[in-house]
Amino acid sequence: MYTIRFQPEHSLLDIAWHRILLADQVPDYARQCLQQFLAQGLKPGYLLRMDMRKSAVQPRDTLDSFARSFRDFPKASRIAVVTASALQRMQVLRVMTQPYLRVFDDPDQAMAGLLDADASETADGERRSA
Repeated sequence: MYTIRFQPEHSLLDIAWHRILLADQVPDYARQCLQQFLAQGLKPGYLLRMDMRKSAVQPRDTLDSFARSFRDFPKASRIAVVTASALQRMQVLRVMTQPYLRVFDDPDQAMAGLLDADASETADGERRSA
């Protein structure tokens, strides 16, 4: 369903989704993310890469469950989301409104964008997609 990896050398939470998550699965996913986050000693301001290429657009009730389950999760300093379709990209940009979020088509470009602080922000501070 998903893979959660940490790369402590980059203070990176690296997640890959392998299919759609159902609303009732999200709270357990959020608990696992938080437990592993704390076990790895990550702190707010970490980097987050989410590879969503193998999942599809999420159902509305799943999005609501994400909002509730991750409301108090520690905040990242930069987020890179990898999508496989224009519709998925549009959903991510509509739901995830953080100004430090960027959307990519390629996971390697997403990683490069996270690790290059200068490339992660535009001159006017608006988020952008790559």
